[in-house]
Amino acid sequence: MQYIIYMDESNDEGPRFGNFYGGALVRSQDYQWVTEILETRKRELGFNGEVKWQKVTLQYLEKYIALMDTLFDLIKDDFVKIRIMFTQNYFEAINLSVEQRAKEYQMLYYQFFKHAFGLRYSNPTSLEELSLRIYFDELPVSPKDASEFKDYIEKIQLMKEFTEAKIKIKKEDITEVKSHNHVLMQYMDVVLGSMYFRLNDFHKVIPEGEKRRGKRTVAKEKVYKHINNRIRQIYPNFNIGISTGYKNIEDRWNHPYRHWLFIPNEHRIAPEYKK
Repeated sequence: MQYIIYMDESNDEGPRFGNFYGGALVRSQDYQWVTEILETRKRELGFNGEVKWQKVTLQYLEKYIALMDTLFDLIKDDFVKIRIMFTQNYFEAINLSVEQRAKEYQMLYYQFFKHAFGLRYSNPTSLEELSLRIYFDELPVSPKDASEFKDYIEKIQLMKEFTEAKIKIKKEDITEVKSHNHVLMQYMDVVLGSMYFRLNDFHKVIPEGEKRRGKRTVAKEKVYKHINNRIRQIYPNFNIGISTGYKNIEDRWNHPYRHWLFIPNEHRIAPEYKK
């Protein structure tokens, strides 16, 4: 058994929310089938290049909505799992060392990978080993820092909860990739970007000197609303700005789609960010 996991990060700063990370997981036996479905849908809609949130326009609105329907059909049936993590400026981390602040990006990414999918609950019988193949979008850090980060990811398998679940991670299975070569990562980018857009109220932005919102802003809001509607078909009353609840701890794995608002253990309330 093997899980293939795509990891990406978006904007680290926003007026209200920042440090956006996204993950998409597919089981190895479903990987080729899922990839073919996503690629075929792109071709049918006339996409020759990379699908990205930044490319959403009024002209391509209906096509991006159709792409998201294809993705969320797969999510609804649990062929793809999606996880989104972010921080809220209202909760400001305190008591961090200079080194911790310098490596905030890697530290948050590490926590996201370790916890967001609930991997420790993904192999309940533990009768056979479970391996992970991990694709990170190109890491925006130095080669030295990237290598150190991958070492930490590899060592997760040595933790008690992961050894008990018989989860294995080989160093050669931790890879940096370009998103234009991986279609699932492209679809995930649209979901991740839509959450950054909406949580930071960019749907309300009116260009300076104008009386109404730009056409691209209107298009992006419509794509976001469609994504939100598809999430709510899975989880009625879903709140995008908080961590997704669960009835049983195993739901952190079982749920096909989840959000995680990361709140530092040591933090202060920053009232200037209160809505």
